[in-house]
Amino acid sequence: MAYLKIGDKAPDFRVLNQNGTLVSLNDFQGQKLIIYFYPKADTPGCTAESCNLRDNYDDLLNKGFAIVGVSPDSQEKQKKFAEKYNLPFHLLADVDLEVAKAYGAWGFKKMYGKEYEGLLRTTYVIDEKGIVEKVFQKVTTKDHAAQILEAMNN
Repeated sequence: MAYLKIGDKAPDFRVLNQNGTLVSLNDFQGQKLIIYFYPKADTPGCTAESCNLRDNYDDLLNKGFAIVGVSPDSQEKQKKFAEKYNLPFHLLADVDLEVAKAYGAWGFKKMYGKEYEGLLRTTYVIDEKGIVEKVFQKVTTKDHAAQILEAMNN
């Protein structure tokens, strides 16, 4: 699956979040959206990335961004993750990989010389009209908010 590119229309989605609420791309019309894909809740890299976004949440909100995290974890696992780390944004339970595949965030990875399919840590910034404005394929998990803000200011 190919990543979306800058200028592409972001695919719509309708997926349950950690609280069982149906969330869609249309819910964010008129605001910028950071949608970040992470492989697995409550693992070191995914926790670092999510907590960094949490720690900078107010700053990102003040700059007009909403945030949505997406992983293949179940709604229950997403809820535990959100509660454990006080994550104030939607975490989508993309168990059917509908969103990950539509956004090109599912594909082949390599670890220890073995190739396998999995979620590709990726972040998209989507503008107020639903158009991809920025793509991050190399995510700095411990300082992702600064990475996003710096790129958006350039």
